[in-house]
Amino acid sequence: MTLTGVLVPLVTPFDRGGAVALGALESLAHQVLDDGAAGLVALGTTAEPSSLSAVERQAVLDVVGRVATERRTTLLVGASTAEDLAALRGRTGVTAALTLVPPFVRPGEDGAVAHLATLARLSPVPLVVYHVPHRTSQDLGSAALHRLARVDGIVGTKLSIPADGSAVALLGDLPDDFDVLAGDDTVLAPMLALGASGGVLASAHLATAAYARLVDAWAAPRVDTADARALGARLAGLSAACFAEPNPVVVKGVLHAQGRIPTAAVRLPLLPASTASVDAALASLDAVERAVAQA
Repeated sequence: MTLTGVLVPLVTPFDRGGAVALGALESLAHQVLDDGAAGLVALGTTAEPSSLSAVERQAVLDVVGRVATERRTTLLVGASTAEDLAALRGRTGVTAALTLVPPFVRPGEDGAVAHLATLARLSPVPLVVYHVPHRTSQDLGSAALHRLARVDGIVGTKLSIPADGSAVALLGDLPDDFDVLAGDDTVLAPMLALGASGGVLASAHLATAAYARLVDAWAAPRVDTADARALGARLAGLSAACFAEPNPVVVKGVLHAQGRIPTAAVRLPLLPASTASVDAALASLDAVERAVAQA
């Protein structure tokens, strides 16, 4: 298994009555794939899964799984418990589970590694470890990530950290059959330069083709560094605008402004994005699209 390219962690659109807008979700999945995404993520943190009922989560997975199967594309599914992983057994279209480093309890590196290794043994699908220490409060150094890379059934990591020494150490000595996907949208470019194979990027709901082009640029046998750096800087600005408020509220605001989802609604504890933040993201998106068109 190889995990490459731009994977879009889909938002969950809501209609004016507050229900999940499954038709809009399906259209959105097809749109980002048409625009160059290499795959999809269902029920990631961008999808607000904790605010969805069990029935709604299953409906979302039904829709996104159907699109992934039809399009023969990569599909990661957010699943971080033994119960959630067991529910993926027999599901068509699922490539791997996106499994969070255990949050809140701060078990230490040894505990986190043991926990994830146990889930990998139980899971019917491979795991991609979701490492986002600013949310979980549990850091993993490069040595712990290398230990996880040697666990059967763990095939990669979504690394939501700065392009720091830990990322350098991991990517500079990457184990075989283990992929690193950038998970902090604003540092996609430096992570690709270090050797990441792609990214799980909420910002890539917007300017999907430009994000895909950036990944392709760094994967090319001969990198046009001037073009890659310029594009990376523009997209970092767009990503920063998308994350000016808690994810995914700004992305949803822009998608609604574009007419791609029926409302910009989110569920508590999130609040809708401010008009100023949505306007700033739209302006940044326009600048990216104009620059790409002129390139």
